Amino acid sequence: MTATTLDPTTALVLVDLQKGIVALPTTDPAPTAEAVVERAARLATAFRERGLPVVLVRVVGAAPGRSEAPLRSGRPPADFAELVPGIGRQETDIVVTKHTWGAFHATDLDLQLRRRGVTQVVLAGIATGAGVESTARAAHEHGYHVTVATDAVTDPDPEIHRFSVAKVLPRLAETDTTDNILALLGG
Repeated sequence: MTATTLDPTTALVLVDLQKGIVALPTTDPAPTAEAVVERAARLATAFRERGLPVVLVRVVGAAPGRSEAPLRSGRPPADFAELVPGIGRQETDIVVTKHTWGAFHATDLDLQLRRRGVTQVVLAGIATGAGVESTARAAHEHGYHVTVATDAVTDPDPEIHRFSVAKVLPRLAETDTTDNILALLGG
C-alpha cells in the first residue's frame, strides 16, 4: 500500500459523493461517509490549487440487467443525485453523470480526461466495491495510471470494502492514504 508517484497531469475523480449515496450507513472497518467526504474535500482543494482537474461523478440510475441482489425499491428522494456541499464544488470541476456503477461506461469521462492530457487518476468515493472499483477497473483498462486513496473510500458492506481494498484495487492501482497522496502532490 504505497503510491510511488503522481504524473504531472493527474486528475482527481470523486465517485458518487452525492446526498443519496453518502446517506448510506457504513460500519467498521470501512471509514464513515463523513470521513470520506472530508478527505475527498482535502484532495479536491489540493488538486484545484495546482490547476489539476477535479471530476465529480454522480449516479442517477441503474444498469437494467437482472441480478440476485435486491435493488432499492421505490423512487429515490428528490435530492438523491445532488452532490454533497462538503466537497466544495467549483465552476472548474468536471461533472459526470452516470447510469451504471462505473464512471467511464456511456459517459464522456475518457474524452474529458484525454482532452486535458490526463495520464493518471486518483480515486476516492463511495462505494468501494461498486462505483470506485468499477471506475478503477475501467481507468486501468483505458490505460490510465490509477491511485486509490484507501482512507477516502467506503462501502456499506464492510466485507466488500475490506476485500476490495486488500485484494482487488492493488491489482488495478497503487493504493495509499490521503495524507501520503497529498505529500506526493506537494512534492
